[in-house]
Amino acid sequence: MTIHAVKKIMSKPRDRADSDADPSRLGEVATRSYAATAKPKKYRWIAGVVIVGALMAGTLGVLTGGIPFTSRTSAPDATFTSLKGEHIRLKDLRGKMVMVNFWATSCTTCIHEMPQMIETYERFKGRGLDFIAVAMSYDPPNYVLNYTETRKLPFTVALDPQDTLAKAFGHVKLTPTTFLIDKDGTILKRFVGEPDFAALHQLLDKNLGAV
Repeated sequence: MTIHAVKKIMSKPRDRADSDADPSRLGEVATRSYAATAKPKKYRWIAGVVIVGALMAGTLGVLTGGIPFTSRTSAPDATFTSLKGEHIRLKDLRGKMVMVNFWATSCTTCIHEMPQMIETYERFKGRGLDFIAVAMSYDPPNYVLNYTETRKLPFTVALDPQDTLAKAFGHVKLTPTTFLIDKDGTILKRFVGEPDFAALHQLLDKNLGAV
């Protein structure tokens, strides 16, 4: 823009509504002007928050598998292969409650919760609880084996090299993710992250019945 153009804009007469306004009404004019510009901005800001929130919720749904767990969601007909080479069909565990825990040796939260998972299994196994820890496909088998042996994990540890189990349980991506399955093969609850162990124990007490 040239200097001549700038001077032309600066010397342009003000709008009559602005130059001749009653001084006593200037505050009213300013208020109306602000309201006219602020209101759309306010709504644009709210709309932006709503859109971002919706996108985040949608992304989280994808990351956590997005399984719509209803009161009668059945567990998949999965077969686990343990570190010992044993094949365990989930259907063969009917009559027991089963916890299926997706974890990884590189997952800090998984390692943090593992002692409590062991304690939970030891506490309830005599009442009909089985436990299968599924190592994620990206976890090197030798790391999984080393951790299992050095920590003396008392339950079944399975590998999932092709993501078959993770996909069967709703494309599990986040670790730890734990499924609690009741005696007839219905998924009672999915825990993403470390569970509230007090609440988990109450749920086990309720569904396993009296000692």
